[in-house]
Order: sequence, then structure tokens, then C-alpha cells
Amino acid sequence: MRLGDYLSREPSSKYEQVEKFAGDRKLPLGKPKKIDIGQIALNFLCMSCKNIRTFVSQNNIQMIPITNSLISIDSRLSCPVCNESVAAWFIIDIEGDIMSLSPKVRLLKRNIKYTDNVCPTENKYGKYSEWLAKANIAYQEELGAGSIVYLRKIFESVTYEVADVNGINISDRNGKRLNFKETLDRVCKQVDFIPQEFSKDGYKLFSELSNVVHGDFKEAEGLTKYPALFRLVQGVLDKQIDSIEIKGAKTVLGWNSVTDN
Repeated sequence: MRLGDYLSREPSSKYEQVEKFAGDRKLPLGKPKKIDIGQIALNFLCMSCKNIRTFVSQNNIQMIPITNSLISIDSRLSCPVCNESVAAWFIIDIEGDIMSLSPKVRLLKRNIKYTDNVCPTENKYGKYSEWLAKANIAYQEELGAGSIVYLRKIFESVTYEVADVNGINISDRNGKRLNFKETLDRVCKQVDFIPQEFSKDGYKLFSELSNVVHGDFKEAEGLTKYPALFRLVQGVLDKQIDSIEIKGAKTVLGWNSVTDN
């Protein structure tokens, strides 16, 4: 695997072996060097294209040794359609000898300098975009509890929003709001807002997210579970977007006035 392929992934706590990339001579600390590591490819929301695009690096990647085991990788990634670009910076930890034929690397940090025209892919989620971005930042900083608290907040908020939009009563006889389990059950009985693949596991997802709040949580376990939990919460948001877009398409076609057989 080339280093460019590795940098195209999410930051990881594990070392992985890559092809040699540092050349034949060890660089002095702080001296930049242009390197050939293949393309770095990351997904962003391109506002010029109004779509999510895979931005890729060109022949513009350089490394700067920071210490004997840490290096900085600097590049600029461009949209293949409209040529919007964004600066990307990575911190790499090297295990062993950087000059070896197959050095082992670990991506410690990835920083993207977003612009008005290049945004995180999460921006398509409207008001939830900021919470998703904060969850990812916390995860990248290895804050398992912090990252999962944001996911829990999103799942709760979406549930209450679906109840409100659909006029679902989530109060008891005394006008007091139901607890979340009862709220979720009531909403799910009336609106199919959780993806079919785990539609029966909505409360199981909430329980996983809630362990951090209740103290039954270990940071390492949270970091391990975060990618899967993020994907499930993201799936709930995607379903809401799909529902809105489908309703809009039906309105354009005049189907909303037609009774389904």
C-alpha cells in the first residue's frame, strides 16, 4: 500500500506498513522535500458543483521531518470537476526506521483548511452538520466520550423533530414529556424514520450512545465503536434527507394528489 492510499483513510491508532516514500537520504529536521506517494483522495462537499466530490492531490505533496519519528505531510486536493481546491495537512508517526523498504506509519492528525466553496460532507445535514463535525473532531482527538455525546444529541434531536413535524403527541396525561424510550416507541409506531436495516434496534442504538452519559463507558471502547455508531446515526439523517427529496420529487410530478393503489 502506498502512503497516499493510507492518508485517504480516517486517522487510526494502529500502525500499518506502506511502501518506501522518504527516498534514499535522510532529511534534516525541518527541511521540506517533495515526495511521490500516489494520490490522496478525500470526499468533500463542493459548493460550486452542489455535490459531494472526491478531491484528489496532484504532484504537490511534500513532507517535513518534525522529529526522528514524526513527519508532516502537506498537500492540496482538487475537485476533478470544477477545480475547487483545499489544503490538507497530516501528522504521521513512524515506527522504526523511516528509511526502511516498508516503513510502518500511523496517522495521528489530519487537518483540512475548508473554504466557502469546500465544506465537510456533513454540511448536507443542515443544522446537524455542526454536531457531526464536532463529533468527528472529538474522535480524531481520541476523545471517545466527547464524540459519542454528540451522536446521542443528534439521535435525540432528530426523534423529537420527527415527532413535532408529524404532530405526534409525546406527553403523558398530565402534559409531561414522556421518557425517551416511550417517545421513541411512539414515534416509530407512526413514522418510519429509522433505516430498515436496524428499524427495530432504535433503542439499542440509543442505549449504546447513552452508556457514556451513565458512566458505563471506557474511552478505548468508545473509540472502537465510534465509526459504527457514527454510521448508524448518519443513516438516520440520510433517511430524513431522502424522505424530503422524494416528497419534493412527487410534488413536482403531481403525484401527491394521486391515491396509491
